[in-house]
Amino acid sequence: MRKLLFWPYQVYVWVVLVPLAFIISLVFGWTAVLMAILVSPRFSSRYVAMNWARLLSWLTPMWVSVEGQRHVDRSRSYVVVANHVSQFDILALYGFLDLDLKWVIKKELRKFPGIGIGCEKVGHIFVDRQNPEAARRAVNEAMDRLGDGVGILFFPEGTRSIDGRLLPFKKGAFRIAVDAGLPILPVTLVGTREICPAKTMRIFPGKARVIVHPPIETAGRSVQEMQALMDSARKAITSALPPEVRGA
Repeated sequence: MRKLLFWPYQVYVWVVLVPLAFIISLVFGWTAVLMAILVSPRFSSRYVAMNWARLLSWLTPMWVSVEGQRHVDRSRSYVVVANHVSQFDILALYGFLDLDLKWVIKKELRKFPGIGIGCEKVGHIFVDRQNPEAARRAVNEAMDRLGDGVGILFFPEGTRSIDGRLLPFKKGAFRIAVDAGLPILPVTLVGTREICPAKTMRIFPGKARVIVHPPIETAGRSVQEMQALMDSARKAITSALPPEVRGA
């Protein structure tokens, strides 16, 4: 059925979905700016940006289910670490994970019309990936401005996996978690790669799962224990991956 419908659906993608997604992103981006100024950045993030993600998911359509939401305590903040296999990962996480998520974004995206300034005003964190020390300092400074119920979102692989297998983790997210004493919240994304594979625009409707694992506490842990924290997070994320990619 997928093969039969794939090419007719691509007409919808390029004639309707992509142009509409661009317009919606511009409108919601500037609405987020306005709401951040008139109400609050948190309101803008939770209600404007979250509904942007849900609307784009609905238009695709991408049906998202969340498992393990009980592991999220809205009175706490987390460093959220997730596998990264698709451009649609952001829509699944931002739209359906019950946290005020803040992305850690490469600074070049600040120039993107509408979305760049919208991301800035709702509190997302722009960093220079070429300067890890400056990036960590920018995140730590941002932490001082954030309240409870916030998730600082990292994709610790640093890029999207082509085949769904976990790539090696970078240390940045775990160093920030240790420095701030925040629990690490591992999250596994399944199904988004089938909706839009990494580094392509071969979009097709499908179901995505967001699996939230128990948080990993960092209170009292030292920088010397970062590898153990990385291994624990990697084991948790891997545990919910499909069997065919779990062995990486």
